[in-house]
Amino acid sequence: MDKLIITAAVTGAEVTRAQQPNLSITPEEIAEDVYRCWQAGASIAHIHARMPDGTPTQAKGVYAEIKKCVEEKCNIIVQFSTGGAVWHKPEERIECLDANPEMATLSAGSCNFGDDVFFNSPSFMELLATRMKERGIKPEIEVFEPGMIDNALRLVKKGLLELPLHFDFVLGVPGAMSGNIEDLVFLVNKLPKGCTWTVAGVGRYELPLATHAIVMGGHVRVGFEDNIYYRKGELATSNAQLVERIAKIAREVDRPVATPDEAREILGIRR
Repeated sequence: MDKLIITAAVTGAEVTRAQQPNLSITPEEIAEDVYRCWQAGASIAHIHARMPDGTPTQAKGVYAEIKKCVEEKCNIIVQFSTGGAVWHKPEERIECLDANPEMATLSAGSCNFGDDVFFNSPSFMELLATRMKERGIKPEIEVFEPGMIDNALRLVKKGLLELPLHFDFVLGVPGAMSGNIEDLVFLVNKLPKGCTWTVAGVGRYELPLATHAIVMGGHVRVGFEDNIYYRKGELATSNAQLVERIAKIAREVDRPVATPDEAREILGIRR
């Protein structure tokens, strides 16, 4: 197995300080949060930007400031979200790519998302893939439903994406695919040979899916975007606490945790 890549999804677009008092909001707070996750074993920071009042934003200036603050502290891989919030328009969502992160997400289809719809038209997916290819940004293919794998492979056939791809299975979102272990196994078995994958379990699915991913040879995403609790009824004290738990489980089963540079090698990212 490759060494384990741990992604820290530190903010998300939906979580508020009323729900999780330890949520970071400003670029400086996010950078410090990411730095502590890096110290705990994370090699990728998945970032949603916020305005000072906590409102999610896709403004390239805010993303550029976050990137600058993070890079001053550590060499973690900075991955921006092009998903934004469900109400962001496509032209807003793509703006963060102008800040030139090493990685960015590419959600490969539409799905129900709680009481809303997360909309990703074929033309918008093609635009994201084209822009990332032009800028040399490594895409992470976000999958909420099985058909999204097929959508990504259609982009490969069009020459907009290149194999091997790196996928992120976001499981347990209300309205999309559930987060049972058999769901994860089914998705992994659909991937072309040589592709890598991460799983992000939402809420109560986070820990069991992460544990199975470690022994299956996949990678893991944790953080307040997906889950604000350490265990049922107990709020996590930090994103780093969630990262530390995954790193500890990996050590217990003798799977080393990747450094950011080792993660770059595994994912084929050129600095």
